[in-house]
Amino acid sequence: MSGRIFYGWWIVAACLAIAILSWGLGIFGVGVSLYAITQTRGLSIGSVSTAFTVSAILSAIASFFVGPLIDRYGPRPVMALGAIMMAAGLALIGQVQTLLHVYGAFILSGLGNACLSVTAITAAISPWFEKHQGRAMSSAMLGASVGGMTSTPILIFGVEKIGFPATMLWSAGLMLAIVLPLALFVMKKNPAQLGLYPDGEAPRTKSEAAPPRSFSRAEAIRTAAFVTLVVAFSLGLGVQVGFLTHHVSLAAPLIGASGAAFIVSITAIAAFLGRVALARWADQVDLRTTSAIVLCVAAVSLEAIAAFPLIWVLIGASVVYGLTTGNVTSLSPIIVRREFGAGAFGAINGAAWMVIGIACAIGPVLFGWLYDWFGGYSVALHIAAVLDLVAAAIVYAGRPKVELS
Repeated sequence: MSGRIFYGWWIVAACLAIAILSWGLGIFGVGVSLYAITQTRGLSIGSVSTAFTVSAILSAIASFFVGPLIDRYGPRPVMALGAIMMAAGLALIGQVQTLLHVYGAFILSGLGNACLSVTAITAAISPWFEKHQGRAMSSAMLGASVGGMTSTPILIFGVEKIGFPATMLWSAGLMLAIVLPLALFVMKKNPAQLGLYPDGEAPRTKSEAAPPRSFSRAEAIRTAAFVTLVVAFSLGLGVQVGFLTHHVSLAAPLIGASGAAFIVSITAIAAFLGRVALARWADQVDLRTTSAIVLCVAAVSLEAIAAFPLIWVLIGASVVYGLTTGNVTSLSPIIVRREFGAGAFGAINGAAWMVIGIACAIGPVLFGWLYDWFGGYSVALHIAAVLDLVAAAIVYAGRPKVELS
């Protein structure tokens, strides 16, 4: 194997490409769909947003089943099915005429996206790495940041040039043309399928040959480590998705629509850079301490925006907040893999992300309610900062007293 690239890194590369499309079209691109549907179909923003929230909750629930299916059958059938379902949903989104159509198309796309989400991607990578698990998972998740930076301007350009229905059909075709072949021809279940070892290195001693302790899902969910992780990241990611969903609306009164778009773009670039740093150092740091620091930095950024409604504070704090956003998403599965092992990783992480995903779906709604109740975002941001600090304390308190592996 000398001089050859370990096949696990091809798995990572495939997952990165899948993440670009699944996040770009299934998450970040929803804002474009929401705008186009409400402008051309006579449906209210609230009703279409509710349809997306329902689909996001169902997608989170589906994660509970996606992880165990990948553990058992490997990523190939799950991701192939996800590509087909998501492509069908995207194509239908461009054709909707009624609110019932919107619900059906969003739900179909959301269920397909669950098969290509953080649960699926990290479960696909988990068997391939032991020493480099943090770097591998965080590298694949760079695709989420790339999707965030590129999807909205590309989709808006498509809507302006060829129309919304055609743009969504092209999006569906891209999903099938790229994700389906990667799922069918690149994804493999584990290194043993190719006669390889994790990390591409044969064990040199009997102790290395013995796999680290792995928990079953039933064992893991009864531990304080699991509970603290789920509670902390549900709070942190619920706040994050809520803030990012309302970022444009929050910034536009202070800096204008074009300025708000600029802030969103540089926040996404900062998220990418934060993920690059995590990919470099994830295997050398205490992940729970790192998570607590990241959440504290996020809290300070949100509090600064709330307390000092100035343009330069908004820009600076948004960039700093952006450095945390990608890592809050990437850290939880890496912690699950490190603390609970590879044996039932998909099932354990799927259970965690079912709860975390529901929190993500609820976050934007809570921000919206608080805005309506208090006539602005200040109270919502103060509360969000406190929740991030609570999340930091919880994830730090859950550090294992001894190595679980």
